[in-house]
Amino acid sequence: MHTTNYVGAFIEVSPDTKAAAATEPPSRGSSLTVAEAQYRLLSEHPYEFTSDDVLFTVHADRAGIADADRPAAREAFFAKGQACLRASPLSKTYGWGTHHDADGRVALVPMESEEYARLAADPALKHHAAMRSARA
Repeated sequence: MHTTNYVGAFIEVSPDTKAAAATEPPSRGSSLTVAEAQYRLLSEHPYEFTSDDVLFTVHADRAGIADADRPAAREAFFAKGQACLRASPLSKTYGWGTHHDADGRVALVPMESEEYARLAADPALKHHAAMRSARA
């Protein structure tokens, strides 16, 4: 089974982000976008979920997978590799870093914050940049 989880890591915003500060993803109608769903889950539950939890929950909610069917659907979802939070629009477009603690639990960190600067300079963490929005 594949995983997208990071442990003791900090995902910094994409080097080509146009964001000057972290912003909440805009609403695009009655159904949540991936960015909106990830933002709500992470902003309302910091350090509660792993990356795998966030990605699968957003997928399952958007696909309308019933609670009873989720264990099997999760296994099928992670049977093949999935894009990790480095590919999330939160870090590519909306100015949010993600801190992954020693247990792999995730929290959002706004790019303009002192906490972001502290985490970005922390040598004890593994550092990753979010994926670029455009090819170099």
